[in-house]
Amino acid sequence: MRLNLILLLFATMLFCGCQKNKKETKTPNIILVMCDDLGWGDTGFNGNEIIKTPNLDMLAAKGITFNRFYSASAVCSPTRGSCLTGRNPYRLGIPNANSGHLKEQEITLPELLKQKGYTTGHFGKWHLGTLTTKVKDANRGRPGDSTHYSIPSMHGYDDWFVTESKVPTYDPMLKPATFDTEKGESLRYGWKAVEDKNTAKPFGTFYWIGEETSETDNLDGDDTKLILDRAIPFIVKSVKKEKPFLSVIWIHTPHLPVVANQKMMEEYSQYSYEEQLYYGTISAMDKQMGRLWKKLEELGEAENTMIWFCSDNGPEVGTPGSAGQYRGRKRDLYEGGVRVPAFCVWPKGIEAGQNTDFPCFTSDYLPTIVDLLNLDFPEERPIDGISLTEVLTGNAETRESPMGFHYLQRLSWVTQDHKLISTDNGETFELYNLLNDPGEQNNIIEENEVLANKMRDDLLAWVESCKRSEKGEDF
Repeated sequence: MRLNLILLLFATMLFCGCQKNKKETKTPNIILVMCDDLGWGDTGFNGNEIIKTPNLDMLAAKGITFNRFYSASAVCSPTRGSCLTGRNPYRLGIPNANSGHLKEQEITLPELLKQKGYTTGHFGKWHLGTLTTKVKDANRGRPGDSTHYSIPSMHGYDDWFVTESKVPTYDPMLKPATFDTEKGESLRYGWKAVEDKNTAKPFGTFYWIGEETSETDNLDGDDTKLILDRAIPFIVKSVKKEKPFLSVIWIHTPHLPVVANQKMMEEYSQYSYEEQLYYGTISAMDKQMGRLWKKLEELGEAENTMIWFCSDNGPEVGTPGSAGQYRGRKRDLYEGGVRVPAFCVWPKGIEAGQNTDFPCFTSDYLPTIVDLLNLDFPEERPIDGISLTEVLTGNAETRESPMGFHYLQRLSWVTQDHKLISTDNGETFELYNLLNDPGEQNNIIEENEVLANKMRDDLLAWVESCKRSEKGEDF
């Protein structure tokens, strides 16, 4: 009897220990947040003193802020492809916005995580292919045209609420019948939210929630709120099922047209009309990021959720968006076109208050998560990103693997210290020391011929590798 009691106590202790270890090694939830055209200097955590982003600033302080984080391209669609595959956009056949599509042969992050038991959802912008072959939609969706048809469920997603491309940042399905051009309103730039929706016209796009199925309910108001209205229930459902989740939240803000209501604009009443619209929509987005974090805390999941935040490229030309001290803007491979605001927060796995100058980019997402979770990824598949696990723990100082960029006629090759850049498809080059000259004002190629030639040879060899991938040789 006594022996049986001892054995029972031992078994109980062993079970409790296993349960404790199981809890300690719980698989992290993952949220990838990306804004659209948010400049490096458009957030408080990067020094902006006008635009109010208290929730982004709070989250950045809870984890690691990247001072040298790059989008894989100078425009949206290519960067988005890199996030999900770890590969350069030219490898994917997505060289520009509204070109190409995400092929089913690509190995994506949601596909990999589903093998690990994750539920997967995508909310907001898609821009990796068309979402219908039945109706006219956005930039490329056309009846009977399946050339670039590529919907989230083809790439590992369980749930989705997505648009093909841009939408207004408030009342995303609508546009006004007329614009107050004297105040600066236009179909391209944006407008104050329409008060009488009976006078509004369709913007010409849809939110899709399934194959040839569009959403019809809850589409009024701040666009970021509408996105979180879908992402949060997905997260709640996953938690109730006790399953880890991947939630990709690609916010349209502050891509044009920027639209804000009176209350959003009043926060910035001392600024110009165009600035009120632009700043107001960013602060509205920030409020939704606070809402997301609060819900994670309520669910008891904040400590074990890894949130990555960045922008898909630099600020749009002709907007109040700021690239900070950096040269260039969207569609440019100078720093201002590709260096973007970014942080990662994961309280259980990352020490708070970190700040790093380690150069990183969106192609690093997939290899980092593959490394952290020990996922299977074929070694023979060319990949352009690297694992940032050592960076997240503050144990990495130098990037050994350069970052290649290719957008239209522009090429660049970025190392720890230098950038080699060409704006004419490799005919001529410039060289900058980014540590000493982050604003890229002093071209030092003439006095560094040997270094420039080595970087050029490496860059051109990488371009040829991307060409082979784009032709499908990796498949």
